[in-house]
Amino acid sequence: MEVVKSIKESACYIAFNPQKEEAQGFDKTGGGYPYQLPDGVQIQIASERYRAPEILFHPSLIGLEYAGMHELLVTSVSRCDLDLRRTLYSQIVLAGGSTMFHGFGDRLLNEVRKLAPKDIKIRISAPPERKFSTWIGGSILASLATFKKMWVSKQEYEEYGAGILHRKTL
Repeated sequence: MEVVKSIKESACYIAFNPQKEEAQGFDKTGGGYPYQLPDGVQIQIASERYRAPEILFHPSLIGLEYAGMHELLVTSVSRCDLDLRRTLYSQIVLAGGSTMFHGFGDRLLNEVRKLAPKDIKIRISAPPERKFSTWIGGSILASLATFKKMWVSKQEYEEYGAGILHRKTL
């Protein structure tokens, strides 16, 4: 698993225009990214470099019937109050390890622009610590006294089932 993670982090990227990448084709040129495995064997990583992370935008590539990240973002914003939407579109912050792919922010911006209202200014920030920002945010949230009231113990869950979640959080 560590080898896969290493390949993901060192070789993969988000293609701004996947169709153009396909047309140019790593496989056709014989080129690729040289990667040395722990046993010393060197492999070439070709179109997998951009095809693997493409599932973030098109989960259907691996048979999943989900919307892409860009579609989920636009849908989420569109379900918020009308007066908040402009602010939300102008303050998109990338968080999590998969946003570290080279080209992720540019591609997300391009895809969101296609779906969002044309008169909206879209701004995406990519803080350098975003790989761990979800954990940092979770840590901060878990340390808040008000959040502790929402915790559900195993015993409570076993006694009341999923209904306890609604009771404690609403």
